[in-house]
Amino acid sequence: MKTIMIRNLSKAIELVVGLMVLSNLLVLLYGVSARYLLGRSPIWMDELSRFLIIGCALLMAGVVWVRNEHMRIGLLEERLPASLATILKLYQWLLVLAVSAGFAWFSWHYAFSVSRFSTMGLGISRTWPMLSMPIGFGLLFVFALLRGPFNAKDASS
Repeated sequence: MKTIMIRNLSKAIELVVGLMVLSNLLVLLYGVSARYLLGRSPIWMDELSRFLIIGCALLMAGVVWVRNEHMRIGLLEERLPASLATILKLYQWLLVLAVSAGFAWFSWHYAFSVSRFSTMGLGISRTWPMLSMPIGFGLLFVFALLRGPFNAKDASS
């Protein structure tokens, strides 16, 4: 059941992030075309592109973590005796849960504390781009909780 939930949630996030990457590509192509044809590109283009890239990275963090495709060094785990390696894996899992929950909580409050400010290029509330932080860290928390401390393989395979 957990594997199915992880797989479905991963696919949904991958679809959203894929659409964000595609829209970023279109925004960048528009900016390059405008710069080439008109001699200047709109100021909002750089800002939107930056927000999309940051959003993609934060939203995919949970998917990457649950698949164990993130950058890490497992040398210590491999060299420790099995009982100590188990304790280390449990510690790492609890640490990911605590950090992701804490960051989700604090970034949620931060995102809404900047609501009265607007972005320079797009002119939208700064809350909108900042929401990628609590959503991304919240998804990382959910994925870590679903995977548990001892699954090292991709949950979707």
